[in-house]
Amino acid sequence: MSEKKKKVKRWAGRELKRESLILEKFFRLTENKADITTELLAGVATFITVAYILAVNPDILAASGMPKGGVFIATALAAAVGSALMGFFANYPFVLAPGLGINAFFSYTVVLMMGYSWQFALLTVFIEGIIFLVLSVTSIREKLFNSIPFSLKAAVAVGIGLFIAFIALQGGKIIVSNEATLVGLVDFRSADFHTTGIWTILTFAGILITATVIAKGIHAGLLIGIFATWFLGIFAEIFGIYVPNPEQGFYSIIPHFKNYFGTLSNTFNEFGVTCGALFNPDSWTHSENGVVVSQGFSLLKSIDFFIVLFAFFFVDFFDTLGTLIGVSLKGGFMGKDGTLPRASRALSADAIATSVGAVLGTSTTTTFVESAAGVAVGARTGLTAITAAGLFVSAIFFAPIFLAIPSFATAPALFVVGFIMVTAVSKINFNDASEAIPAFICMISMPLTYSIADGIMFGVISYTLINIVIGKIRKVHWLLIALTVFFMLKYIML
Repeated sequence: MSEKKKKVKRWAGRELKRESLILEKFFRLTENKADITTELLAGVATFITVAYILAVNPDILAASGMPKGGVFIATALAAAVGSALMGFFANYPFVLAPGLGINAFFSYTVVLMMGYSWQFALLTVFIEGIIFLVLSVTSIREKLFNSIPFSLKAAVAVGIGLFIAFIALQGGKIIVSNEATLVGLVDFRSADFHTTGIWTILTFAGILITATVIAKGIHAGLLIGIFATWFLGIFAEIFGIYVPNPEQGFYSIIPHFKNYFGTLSNTFNEFGVTCGALFNPDSWTHSENGVVVSQGFSLLKSIDFFIVLFAFFFVDFFDTLGTLIGVSLKGGFMGKDGTLPRASRALSADAIATSVGAVLGTSTTTTFVESAAGVAVGARTGLTAITAAGLFVSAIFFAPIFLAIPSFATAPALFVVGFIMVTAVSKINFNDASEAIPAFICMISMPLTYSIADGIMFGVISYTLINIVIGKIRKVHWLLIALTVFFMLKYIML
């Protein structure tokens, strides 16, 4: 070996050692019994498991009128920022991204049902993140957490799961509106086979594929299901089985790279629109039957604003705590006394990511339970989260691919995520009717009212009133009683 090559080798060795020392200093690898290779591989595994959100979130938020391309970039950047904060600030291998369920509440309840603009919904998410941050650095978060009975916490997860599954079946054209029964199964006899028909068949196929992959225990099951179903659709379009019909809402599902840079440029332009929306009071409009009834800061005085704010906060707060507890138990991060070291830092990272995500143009950013995939690979430190953050940034430059993914490909992933969330039903004590009935009211109300907020309010109100009537007022926290009064006033003043 020449002297020059030896010098290069020694230099490379010193640089590698220097980088290792930097990583050791930041993430305390030795102390956490971790190694760089495993952390990097765990980061890749976690990203692959969570990456489906890049296809699903823009699809759901686009229903509110938000530009899909802008939401895609906002989703990637919010996930990158949140994961990086968790990695550097809390040193945990937890990955963050805009959460499922809460994005459905954003589009289908706050915007489509309640009549608020998506710009105002972003404002609410931004403020919720600030409140979450304040509570994350004080003891208030434990008090609020303890005031909500465990049965209702589990019911919220179940209700959101049912709601997500219902939305998935609608997006997959399996469930359609029906005058006689409100909703019903698609009628294959009257449906156009080359549009609605094949769309429904592909959704069924996607559910079977995704369920099979998940049942085999493959960590990237959701992502595999999305791409496998999408590829089936591409072949269907190539061979003329699926025929795009833009007038009916059926577009080509083949990504076009001829105008790749044009698509990317338009995507960034749409991203600029979503970023600027939060700071434009003129867009914070609430309308009823097409008539503007309030605008600007006057919305902050309405009860609806606080209902929406609480719903965003409630789901984000308890979903984050639940995920942190679940994944931490699996990874062995919990202390012997059941506490989580650096919990305030982890919660603060999540809160900051929520507000930053709102500024970027997406719904609530939260910690993903799929982080357990990285833990299963051997993740022990924040280096895993940092790795995933870098992959989220790189995904931005593949926008034409992610934006071409149709809803029949994302519906199966949503359906399976709904199933995963519904498993929380086993945590409800059905032997105690005073706990189980309010929980049932909470979880069944969400899909039937098409509103997560109404489900939460019905659950809280019924829990409080039932327990007061049967003489168990002592087990109802005073904060819960205050919330019940607040929610009842909301319905009285409708």
